[in-house]
Amino acid sequence: MNIAFIGIGQVGSALAGRLISLGHKVVIAARDRNSNSVKTALAKYPQLEVTSPPEAIASAEVVFLATPFSANQAALAEAGDLSGKILVDCTNPVGINLTHGLKSERSGAEVVQSLVPNAKVVKAFTIYGFENFENNTYPKYGDLKPAMLIAGDDVIAKQVVSELCQSWGWEAVDTGNLSMSLHLEHMTLLWIQMARIQGLGPDFVWAMLRKNK
Repeated sequence: MNIAFIGIGQVGSALAGRLISLGHKVVIAARDRNSNSVKTALAKYPQLEVTSPPEAIASAEVVFLATPFSANQAALAEAGDLSGKILVDCTNPVGINLTHGLKSERSGAEVVQSLVPNAKVVKAFTIYGFENFENNTYPKYGDLKPAMLIAGDDVIAKQVVSELCQSWGWEAVDTGNLSMSLHLEHMTLLWIQMARIQGLGPDFVWAMLRKNK
């Protein structure tokens, strides 16, 4: 699959690296191929390619948005035509003191969808830190897989993202329409509080347990 990344910081780089290891072609959509984030990503994953945003988006089947939330509007404006594209929103509106940056009135993913109304936005890869995107294996738990919660309005787009999740060992959990992204963004804030502030560290994830019926 051809995949493009808008944003290649810690989260984007970790996700891109795993997708490369699974055999996907991954391209960074970058205005400046000499930026520090691009050079850092290329040093770690030399298989990455770099092209202009419109060129990267045009050839991509799936696009990952992994910029700081405050940069989303400008980054999407430079991306070119996203009509019909699956856009995986990995961003989080984080406010002062780890509050929700949009006052919990609306999800960041819905804002992203409003900026690119013809794209198929799926919220995913937001409820953990980048460390779990680099390595999501928890071998002590047998066949139990870490959960990756997703949300979106387009059923087919969510299926594509679910299959990507499952291909590298996540249990994809469809939480519903894109409006459910607000709750996923709060889960991200909870994870950050526990991992970064309370000192639990990044090596934990959520899982979904079901009773047999």
